[in-house]
Amino acid sequence: MNGCNQMNVPIKPQSQTMSFRYGDEQITFERVKRPQATGKVLIKVHPDCRVIASAPEGAESEAVLAAVKKRGRWIYEQLRDFRKQFELTTPRQYISGESHYYLGKQYLLKVIEAHEQVQGVKLLRGKLEVSVRAKSTDKVKVMLTDWYKARAKETFAKRLDAMLEQALWVDERPPLRILTMQTQWGSCSPNGRITLNPQLVKAPRECIDYVILHELCHIAEHNHSERFYRLMGQVMPKWEKTKERLDGMAFFIFS
Repeated sequence: MNGCNQMNVPIKPQSQTMSFRYGDEQITFERVKRPQATGKVLIKVHPDCRVIASAPEGAESEAVLAAVKKRGRWIYEQLRDFRKQFELTTPRQYISGESHYYLGKQYLLKVIEAHEQVQGVKLLRGKLEVSVRAKSTDKVKVMLTDWYKARAKETFAKRLDAMLEQALWVDERPPLRILTMQTQWGSCSPNGRITLNPQLVKAPRECIDYVILHELCHIAEHNHSERFYRLMGQVMPKWEKTKERLDGMAFFIFS
């Protein structure tokens, strides 16, 4: 990636597809580059049944495949368990009893039909309460979407200010825009404007901080170079684990 307009935190990493057979199943996995030049292959099975193998760029394909095959039984069992969960997942109907994320925690949705009350959304005693004059899936969805956008604008502004204290290379506060995106958590424009996906407000605070720091690092280093990853490691030493956590939540956040 050479242009700053492409500097983003993708929801799905760029990868090379590989596969192997375990029992009666052909298991496909994605090989992605591990920022460190050396180290072992890290394997992650995500709730949406994606299998990711993070390997050093110089590692031979045969060695990566062998490392993944060694964990074949564990991968197979993880996939089986996640598929069982997936079968129990139904499309959102925006009705009482559904579970919705906010800042990494799950909240039960409670839809209240109140003809005389002001329509709105509030977080109350572990529940997301939506008051509407007449129950409607579309209406509840729009109100929740607007609520998330408002919370995102407020939360992201606060976290950006907090992260700027670590980003000593940034001279002045960059402009911040909230924009719904299908394939990115965030991006950085050539003039240093940071754009964040409002869906990110459903993730834990440390994940929000990770995305913001990622974009702030791009102000100093335009592409994903060794220098970029060194800078990222200085401001957030355990950023890889945080990124894995965020990637693992993507399926639930966007479903």
